[in-house]
Amino acid sequence: MSTPTQSMRRVIVSADHVAAVASADTPAPEAGEVLVQSMLLGVCGTDTHAQHGRHPFIALPYAPGHEVLGRVVQARDGHSGLQPGQRVVVEPTLPCWNCKQCLCGRQNLCENLRFFGCGHDQGGMADYFTVPANRLHPVPDDLSDDQAVLIEPLSTPVHAVRLAEPLAGKAVAVLGGGTIGLMVLAAALHQGAKRVVVTDVLDSKRQRARDLGAYAAVDAARPDVVAAVREEQGESADVVFDCVAIQSTVIAAVDMTLKGGTVVVVGVPAGDISMPLPIIQDQQVRIQGSATYLPEDYQDSIALIRAGKVRPEDFITARYPLERVAEAFDASSSGQHIKVVVTVNE
Repeated sequence: MSTPTQSMRRVIVSADHVAAVASADTPAPEAGEVLVQSMLLGVCGTDTHAQHGRHPFIALPYAPGHEVLGRVVQARDGHSGLQPGQRVVVEPTLPCWNCKQCLCGRQNLCENLRFFGCGHDQGGMADYFTVPANRLHPVPDDLSDDQAVLIEPLSTPVHAVRLAEPLAGKAVAVLGGGTIGLMVLAAALHQGAKRVVVTDVLDSKRQRARDLGAYAAVDAARPDVVAAVREEQGESADVVFDCVAIQSTVIAAVDMTLKGGTVVVVGVPAGDISMPLPIIQDQQVRIQGSATYLPEDYQDSIALIRAGKVRPEDFITARYPLERVAEAFDASSSGQHIKVVVTVNE
């Protein structure tokens, strides 16, 4: 762990849609905050969607980086219980702690929510950042850095699966075989889903889904994709996790669940989508949104990773240093990778 200097590197995604390293002042922690030195980060679909102007809630320019592993440098006032040099991962939701949702334990739905690395004034793609101490989770000593950097992205699928539980013995479909879809697959299998079918347009991702335990993988570009999924499952899907959230996948998800099934929307739609409301009402289909995560999802993610249910070698497919962040964003956008990571101060 190096000693902070007055200036540092910070990635900014500009209004011209370019991710580049810029110089910035090293932040100082305020009361209740911790100064963290970044080590390793994942490039999220949220990051690349925002870069290309396709995220509904992030405006350019912005400072990216919320899938971040770092080391504690300094805890202001020393009340956090975190020690210098300790590895931590960020829970990037920044709740107000005073609204109705926060007071009932659903701070992921805070009515005044801000999000570190997603439109906030700081992101983890920097040498250093500050964040409230209660947004940091200590990393167990038995997890490697590569395992630790998967905790945050895995927490989103864990939360989505939690909303659909119980899954034991149920037929499940997962639309989209990227990072989130494959992690939903892992979480659903862990919860005892009897038959999980994954769809994706890329054969490489369909094969990876099979390798990771999918009962079957279907080409999402097939005009009869709904019938194909039903044929593989031998029945309708009890639960469909839509990790793509475009018009065609939402319609397919509803059709796969007829009758009486549940569609969990995990992907972030770029805009409004039409739904067949008469069918949803008449055939009692449940549409369930899933928003980020809660602390218990982090703990369950750590347990899944520790148990080998989610392994870095199955997910991390490219690695770039911070100074090559533009290449990292391009690689992540290409669709050819599962998880691209950026190294900062390993």
